[in-house]
Amino acid sequence: MTDAPQIDVDVPASGPGCAECDAAGGWWVHLRRCAACGHVGCCDTSPAQHATAHFKETGHRLIQSYEPSEDWFWDYEAQDYYNGPELAAPTGHPEGQSVPGPAERVPANWQDLIH
Repeated sequence: MTDAPQIDVDVPASGPGCAECDAAGGWWVHLRRCAACGHVGCCDTSPAQHATAHFKETGHRLIQSYEPSEDWFWDYEAQDYYNGPELAAPTGHPEGQSVPGPAERVPANWQDLIH
């Protein structure tokens, strides 16, 4: 790693779902949370891949899984897992939220649309 990664353990997650997908009425497979600013974006399996787009736009290189019961981090710059600290709650989307989700916006052919 070239620089110490940005992590803000006090910033909350931006919401229960992908910020951009929610704004556009879209859907996602899994969610990732930026460790620097709390932005929640969809994973690279999702059609829109907003978590990676957020990294490319901001340079915020560390994400944490935003799936309940998962606490792993990924470092986009190093292309490897990272041992990060506990972030501010919530650390995952609501337990009852469907995967993929949100259920009412997931198309019937969703498996044909993922990466």
